[in-house]
Parts: sequence; C-alpha cells; structure tokens
Amino acid sequence: VQLQASGGGSVQAGGSLRLSCAASGGTFSTYFMGWFRQAPGKEREFVAAIHWSARGTSYTDSVKGRFTISRDNAKNTVYLQMNSLKPEDTAVYYCAAAGSWTTRKIEYAYWGQGTQVTVSS
Repeated sequence: VQLQASGGGSVQAGGSLRLSCAASGGTFSTYFMGWFRQAPGKEREFVAAIHWSARGTSYTDSVKGRFTISRDNAKNTVYLQMNSLKPEDTAVYYCAAAGSWTTRKIEYAYWGQGTQVTVSS
C-alpha cells in the first residue's frame, strides 16, 4: 500500500492543523493506521493509532486531549486533528500502516513520506 501524507505547515502555539494520509494500492479498511513524528536529532516516536474498524484508538500521553485520530475507510484516508499545538510538537509527521494492532514503529510495514509541522511560540 502507498501512503501520501499532507496538511503540514507552520502555525503559532495554540493553533490547529489537520493532517491527512491517503492510501492507495491496498485494502485500506483492513489496516491498522498510525501517526508517528520525528523531531530534529530525535528518534521517530509514536503519536496515535486507530483500529481498522475505527473502534479503538491510542495516543501517546503528550498529545492526549489535544490530538484526535480518525479514518474514513470509504475515502481510504486517515486524519490527525491537532489542536492546542505547542512548539514541542514541531516535527516531521509520518503516517504508517500495520497488519495488526500496535504502537511499535518496527511493526508498521508501510510508511508515507512525511509532512512538516512547525509550531512557533
């Protein structure tokens, strides 16, 4: 499956962005989807994941209550709504697809190209 992330940009602290990730070439509705991010000089880290049925989600503690992951299987797209953004959210954000429920990046087989999010104070 091919993944194309979009929606990144530059915002001030407290602002919002909505990331999208469009999938093609596979059966999107069977994949567990995740968002990860990588800040300069840091390892790529888990941000959020959603079950193929959208009935389950998981978030890293630092984004709980601010970020919301969702998906539209009819549009083969997963979203990450990011509110109350902070400078520490600055990173390249990647979407990824896995064949089972996981938050471990090593278990995600397919990755998008990444989209830059920059939050200024």
